[in-house]
Amino acid sequence: MGGDAAPNMVVDGAALARERHPNIQFLLFGDETEIAPLLARHRALRDVVEVRHTDIQVKSTDRPSIALRQGRQSSMRLAINAVVDGEAGGVVSAGNTGALMAMSKFALKTMNGIDRPAICSCLPTLRGESVMLDLGANVECDQDNLVQFAIMGAAFARTILGLPRPTVGLLNVGEEEMKGNEAVKGAAAVLNQADLPLRFHGFIEGTDIAKGTTDVIVTDGFTGNVALKTMEGTANLFSQFLRTAFRQSTLSRLGYLLAKPSMKALRDRIDPRHHNGGVLLGLNGVSVKSHGGMDDVGFATAIGLAVDMVADDLVGRITADMAHFTDSDKKPDETQDRAVAR
Repeated sequence: MGGDAAPNMVVDGAALARERHPNIQFLLFGDETEIAPLLARHRALRDVVEVRHTDIQVKSTDRPSIALRQGRQSSMRLAINAVVDGEAGGVVSAGNTGALMAMSKFALKTMNGIDRPAICSCLPTLRGESVMLDLGANVECDQDNLVQFAIMGAAFARTILGLPRPTVGLLNVGEEEMKGNEAVKGAAAVLNQADLPLRFHGFIEGTDIAKGTTDVIVTDGFTGNVALKTMEGTANLFSQFLRTAFRQSTLSRLGYLLAKPSMKALRDRIDPRHHNGGVLLGLNGVSVKSHGGMDDVGFATAIGLAVDMVADDLVGRITADMAHFTDSDKKPDETQDRAVAR
């Protein structure tokens, strides 16, 4: 029931996702009186959808703390509970971001070794796609949080982008080692020495995001959210400038007709619907946040992201990487203790 065009776009998105992933099935939580007529338009969904009725919804204006306390029978909470109970492999919602984070964290719990979950997503770059986190869940982060984000982001890149050993960069105000705050410099020192299935590139700057300098971009939630919204705004600005330029004269309109196939390819490349889905990494389950303003195409993308995460056991991969990191981090201390004991 969450999203600007819900539940229509959710049902239509599920139908589109079913075409792309023929083996998936759905539990839809919400007002059955609204959902049933929409399902009637999609024959392919009739045998693969179960609707569980609730007329309680988390509003976009609800504070996370209020939603957590008063929304136990809401469509969002019941969907998350289905993951906790093993009835569903993952939850996808276009509703209130803060509420989804709070409820997912409370119900699914954080993994061992992870202090805070992070919002992670894929961004289009000159080299293809890069993974970026955190995109808004944690305004302030210490060095341990950034190291954990790097481990989770690398596991995500291996799963979703198919990269066996992704490169990781820490977003900073410069590439030089002396720049940045203590959290960033401390995280860099740890990642330089860590034995992990990733390659630590070092510090990167804002211009490196669009270049695709690294496969994974790690930063705190405040910086990440500002960077993401700036990129989205710049893309919209560029599109508007382009439309205005092609309308200026008859000759420019003719130029547009000649360039139309290339313009469509460009539009598809930067279309946010094809990159929709913010994953709440660090939880003992799959929880994906779709942008509330998306249509059925964007929501289907978010569903596909959840499907890939479940199929490739992203949660298990992150758990294994964190356990390996924790064990290797303890070894020097254990060796020192034995030396002192002798």
